Amino acid sequence: MPTPGAWFVAFVITVAVEAPIVVALTRGHALGAGRRALIAVFAQLVTHPLVWFVFPHLVGLTGRSSLALSELWAWLAEAAFYAVVLPGLPPARALGVSAIANAASILAGLVLL
Repeated sequence: MPTPGAWFVAFVITVAVEAPIVVALTRGHALGAGRRALIAVFAQLVTHPLVWFVFPHLVGLTGRSSLALSELWAWLAEAAFYAVVLPGLPPARALGVSAIANAASILAGLVLL
């Protein structure tokens, strides 16, 4: 089971990777960069603990299926959140923003392992 300390390090890395991507890919939005960064951090606060502490313990899931399901959850939940809290951001764009940000953080995690 992951420790809270290990989770926190992974969370900080995830935020450091994803927040700037979300801000960059939503450039031109009416909300300022600082608010968009906070929105990205909040999205991570909602999804990241579940990815680390819930999905690995779902009955019947293997490591790979747990990882795939948790990343699918993070991508879709964050995209839905961005589409709701960033007025005027089309759902398809929110899906793209979330996909790129999540792919980058997964890659960063694999590189750092």
